[in-house]
Amino acid sequence: MERWPVKVLYQGGSGEIVEKKSRFIATLECIETEEEAFGFVSRMKKQYWDARHNCYAFVAGKDQSLQRFSDDGEPGGTAGRPMLEILLKEEIHNAAVVVTRYFGGVLLGTGGLVRAYQKAVQEGLKNSIVIEKSQGRKLWVETDYTLVGKIQYILAQRQIHTIDTSYTDKVVVETIVPVDQLESIRTAITEGTSGSAGLETGDLQEFALIDGKIKIF
Repeated sequence: MERWPVKVLYQGGSGEIVEKKSRFIATLECIETEEEAFGFVSRMKKQYWDARHNCYAFVAGKDQSLQRFSDDGEPGGTAGRPMLEILLKEEIHNAAVVVTRYFGGVLLGTGGLVRAYQKAVQEGLKNSIVIEKSQGRKLWVETDYTLVGKIQYILAQRQIHTIDTSYTDKVVVETIVPVDQLESIRTAITEGTSGSAGLETGDLQEFALIDGKIKIF
């Protein structure tokens, strides 16, 4: 059974740390398939062709079922797996990360490498955009002008964001409601307007709130 909402990498970013003169550059990108992930890894290896290591980790699928990682020449278990653990701990889906290391001449030891690679991923995540995708249905509420405030109050109380409002002889409020809240919202509006509001629901869709606006996928 799918769990909603899910955290998804929406816009990749990059971040860099320096540990004992070694540079660790983390680059993240949104991916949905293994092919996309390996394409991204290949591009990063070409971009940073002169680096000692280009380690990677990626995770995809709503249940995070697709998971891969590589230490790319670092001691086993010191790079790829710790990088993947950050993505899993943050419960992020559809994300690939490559951490490029330019060796600074000082050995970090296995513990130091694990911490450095994880810290680099966290730095890259700080400069990326992660969103929460939910599953819901559009809901159109048709009412007269006297009840608009009541409907807006009911929606705001439950943190349901309005997509659009049209004003003609009637007012139509368009919104999208998470599946698990749909029935309670419909009931609240029906009761709050004494059954006078018209309600119409749309198809199942995925959506997220980005910069205060609803985006439908």
